[in-house]
Amino acid sequence: MTGTVFDIKEFAVFDGPGIRTTVFMKGCPLRCKWCHNPEGLSPKPELMISKAACVKCGACVKACPKLADAMEMAFMAAYRTAHTMMAPARPKDCTLCGKCIPACRGGFRKIVGSVTDSEKLAERLIKDKDVYELSEGGVTFSGGEPFLQWDFVSDVLKKLKAAGVHTAIETSGYTSDENFREAMEFLDLVMMDWKVSDPEKHKYYTGVPQDTIRRHAEMLAAGTTPFILRMPLIPGVNDNREHFETVAALVREAPALVRVDILPYQPAAGAKYEMVGRTYAPEIPEEKAPEFHTEVFDAAGIPYRKFK
Repeated sequence: MTGTVFDIKEFAVFDGPGIRTTVFMKGCPLRCKWCHNPEGLSPKPELMISKAACVKCGACVKACPKLADAMEMAFMAAYRTAHTMMAPARPKDCTLCGKCIPACRGGFRKIVGSVTDSEKLAERLIKDKDVYELSEGGVTFSGGEPFLQWDFVSDVLKKLKAAGVHTAIETSGYTSDENFREAMEFLDLVMMDWKVSDPEKHKYYTGVPQDTIRRHAEMLAAGTTPFILRMPLIPGVNDNREHFETVAALVREAPALVRVDILPYQPAAGAKYEMVGRTYAPEIPEEKAPEFHTEVFDAAGIPYRKFK
């Protein structure tokens, strides 16, 4: 069974307990306006270019089979007449042949997303079992949205469980009830986002309806699978007392709640969008710091962790 991964981060310490390896799966059904991982949105491998660092030498243009012949004369003409160089190449019909990557002298180009099979990935992850055991850590699947490739992810997770590795998932909760129920049955930890409490705002800011996500949050709250409810806190969107009160009502009686994680918006979130040919348009007051209403959790006795 194969899946598409865009990053594997070893010695991660913020994606669950202990020292962990976090596997980032490619593809997400949501389109959150503040998304921090635009390279994880498309389910397919894609070209990523650090345009800000590019010196416009034109080497990528010459190396690209789609552009070399057509652009060679334009490249030379532009250089001779205006003393300017060509911008980095990203042809619309790019085949991801990779020839432009070694041509880039600064290493500012790469292909994000590679196809791997479940057996090989499981073997790679299990080799660090001793590190996980010493730190009470394990493996976390993130994204993107790992449920988008659930057949592959669940196959790897089951191999890890059979080897005695602690397993966790970071998810939006947007998947089928069948998938979510299966995940709750064998995962050691579920970390699920609760993004926007108002259903209409949720659809506007994330691109999907809230009902499925709410149902899965309620399943976690009623179940026995350890879980962390994560709150991305976005200024002008959900940094209000009502949002905190909704979260408190969701988890107050949850027997398996570990804690609530509050994750404030990072203004640098948009830096990677241009690198994958996307436009960043968060429609939020980025200069404004989000408001914290943790007194709601304090009054309800709900454990939480506030990130900076």
